[in-house]
Amino acid sequence: MRLIERRIGLLFAGFLVAFLLVVCRAFWLQGVEASTLSSQALNQQTQTVMVPGLRGAILDRNGTRLASSEDAATIVTTPYLVKKKVKAANELAPILKQKPAKILKALNTESGFAYLAKDVDLSTAMKIEKLGIEGIEQIPGSRRTYPQGEMAGQTIGVVSNEGVGLTGVELGENEALAGEEGERRIVTDALGDPIKLETVKEARDGEDIELTLDPVIQEETERVLTKVGETYSPKGATAIVMNPETSEILAMANWPPIDPGELDKVKSNEELLNQATNLNYEPGSTFKAFTVSAALEEGLVTPTTEFVIPPAIEVGERIIHDAEEHGTETMTVEQILARSSNIGAVEIGQKIGATNYSKWVEKFGFGKPTGIQFPNEEHGIVPKLSEYSGATIGNLPMGQGAAVTPMQMMQGYAAIATDGVERPPQLVKRVGEEKVHEPKGHRVISPRTAEQVRKMLEGVLGPEGTAAEVSVPGYTLAGKTGTAQVAENGGYSKTKYIASFIGMAPAMNPKFLCAVIVDEPEGEIYGGSVAAPAFGEIAAFSLPYLGVPQE
Repeated sequence: MRLIERRIGLLFAGFLVAFLLVVCRAFWLQGVEASTLSSQALNQQTQTVMVPGLRGAILDRNGTRLASSEDAATIVTTPYLVKKKVKAANELAPILKQKPAKILKALNTESGFAYLAKDVDLSTAMKIEKLGIEGIEQIPGSRRTYPQGEMAGQTIGVVSNEGVGLTGVELGENEALAGEEGERRIVTDALGDPIKLETVKEARDGEDIELTLDPVIQEETERVLTKVGETYSPKGATAIVMNPETSEILAMANWPPIDPGELDKVKSNEELLNQATNLNYEPGSTFKAFTVSAALEEGLVTPTTEFVIPPAIEVGERIIHDAEEHGTETMTVEQILARSSNIGAVEIGQKIGATNYSKWVEKFGFGKPTGIQFPNEEHGIVPKLSEYSGATIGNLPMGQGAAVTPMQMMQGYAAIATDGVERPPQLVKRVGEEKVHEPKGHRVISPRTAEQVRKMLEGVLGPEGTAAEVSVPGYTLAGKTGTAQVAENGGYSKTKYIASFIGMAPAMNPKFLCAVIVDEPEGEIYGGSVAAPAFGEIAAFSLPYLGVPQE
């Protein structure tokens, strides 16, 4: 009997100890760890989803989309949850347009997560969702598209896989274009079914950017530039069209072109560069218009001032010749410009003098960016007065010894076209709902000087000029050819040239300004035969299109 009572006592004591342990554990869980466990339970029943803010669109002046973003999905996998991996790979491959072996490799990865495809369109995502494969999931995102393909590719630019601008307008206006991610919380029940959707933070779409580009002129300019590229196989080429009255860029084309949506076809980073703002080159004879402008402003010459032009001229350590051999002859300033005499330009430059010439180069804006709304614009390379050598005043007046960009040349010629007022070129017309105001200009030369230079530039396309074969019926053209040797190894190449032409119309009241620069053309090398005809084609199309009345 006592043995039974002892056993009952021990059993009771055991139950009592167990009960006390349960009570203590309950007290610990409810009192000490209650908040932690509650948080863990909540986390197990909630899921945070990031909602992308769409990147703003890039539009032309008519509102046509050149770049835009749309909802997309990134397809991912939790490999260990995919049971029939070979079957899954074979089903996914045709939808994702990938080889089954590549997908199978991702499904067999040892990590707990792997990407199958990034930023696929929603129709593709829906096809994958319908397969119902366990372990295949989607993450919401967005994808960048370029509806016009190659049109203005280098101007528009490209974005990274994370949707950040890398080049062009995509980079320059990235802050405005970039959207802001939102955050949503999905609350599920014990079975994992969603019961509540909470918006923690609203997503914000980026602002649209409207450019000054005219799609019709852009397309025609690219067509003409492509013909130049196919005919002369240059290293590169660019063409710019501007309304000189407003300084708005109507077209900015590059050859070879790129499609921002097909970066896998881009062979090098150089192809992504916009040559209009990034090409540093010696301008050659197109620079002579500024030499003549400076001399007119200084009151040193008139269009009819005569110079004796010898067969050659020695300046410092250089002996300078004209493109064509000739004996000693007399030329007026007007003839020097029309016939593009190097010797004549040097004599005008010597008359101006090194100090004043340096001042005028700076006044026209060379050696510094134009201020166009485009990233990483090159400055050009212009020697300071203190860096002049004995030959500098022989080099600069004829367009050697300094590097410029096509956009700087456009800005300078725009001042000649608009009675002497220079303005920064404009590429961005509107950011979001805010219109970009037309920039204020500053006077560089007098209206009289500008008019005199335009009149003299008509002669370049006249019977004695270097672009005599270029004309547009009904319009008087003015412009200047350039044929510049490429600087290399401390000297100048005898086989590599840059051919260029910059012109305007109508000559006395310009509404159209265009530059064509061809880098190292093969076969032909002269600006009058390579670049000037391209200018003529673009002008013949653009002037009637812009509604410019015939004279």
